[in-house]
Amino acid sequence: MSPVDAVIIGAGVIGLAVGRALANRGQDVVVIESAPAIGTGTSSRNSGVIHAGLYYPTGSLKARLCVTGRQLLYRYCEAKGIGHRRTGKLILATSDDEVPILEKYLAGAQANGVDDLRWVEPAEVAQLEPELRAVRALLSPSTGIIDSHEYLLALQADLEAKGGQVALNSHVTRVGRTGDGFAIFTSDAVEPAIRCRRLINAAGLHAPGVAATIEGLQRPTIPRQYLARGHYYTLAGRSPFRRLVYPVAETGGLGIHVTLDLAGAARFGPDVQWRQSVDYSFDGDTRRKFTAAIRRYYPALDDKRLQPGYTGIRAKLSGPGEPAADFLIQATPDHRVPGLVNLYGIESPGLTAALAIAEEVAAVL
Repeated sequence: MSPVDAVIIGAGVIGLAVGRALANRGQDVVVIESAPAIGTGTSSRNSGVIHAGLYYPTGSLKARLCVTGRQLLYRYCEAKGIGHRRTGKLILATSDDEVPILEKYLAGAQANGVDDLRWVEPAEVAQLEPELRAVRALLSPSTGIIDSHEYLLALQADLEAKGGQVALNSHVTRVGRTGDGFAIFTSDAVEPAIRCRRLINAAGLHAPGVAATIEGLQRPTIPRQYLARGHYYTLAGRSPFRRLVYPVAETGGLGIHVTLDLAGAARFGPDVQWRQSVDYSFDGDTRRKFTAAIRRYYPALDDKRLQPGYTGIRAKLSGPGEPAADFLIQATPDHRVPGLVNLYGIESPGLTAALAIAEEVAAVL
């Protein structure tokens, strides 16, 4: 079996974007996915937001790759006809003691190269979104929404147009080392399913587990991962909002915010529930907490309109009460395995940053 140039484990938005970037450079690429379809994990269980890049510490990978990725993503959507819209976003202070948090956001955004935020006073908030309650707000015009399914399909189509392949229903059980790269075993096979010179672990929630199967990878280089489950409730009937609406962030997430889909329907979420394993079940007892949080900025909410939607899980490298950790793009200097890149903790803004993350991985390789 002749080795291919590169194998990517994980056919979410990150894995497909990396595969596309390498295929565009003329490499022979195969993306391996354990599920029967692409993008069934984090890529399809999120808010579907194109982030501007204002929350993340200056100089971090999240800040740099979000800002660059957002610009690349808007251009990509326009070129490929992917459903998206620049809705804009209001970030709200619902009390005077939250205004300094908005001031911090503004300063951080400007340091990150996001130069289009502006202050919105209560009278203008009432004009823009009459149902909102706020003492002050920031408007982010470059925030938007995207059809993540169309995005995934476009990345796969680009990859395959360059000769790349996506192999579904292929659960990686072991990765051996060979003289010129890696031998990848799937299911209970005795012989390797494929050999490659370069390996990218983009398995998302399962990236640490995949890393633990790689021969010669020292276990101390595999970071501890924390799982944060978030619920989303949909709002029955017509949405009262035309823009995304965010309160100030909370520990572990950006707070229970309002997002829209391309049909204009509203949903609220996510909350943060720390979990020990991947569990997408929906906890209906969260309704009361959601109602209280939403009414801080949307007092007229009729909680009977809140309908259980779905849950998503974020793979984090920081736990409860800890400062948010950065993306981790771990290459040979970090783990001493030639040709291997491990991607850990690629949570929000991973959807926005995917094309930039892919360029970063290609550059590292």
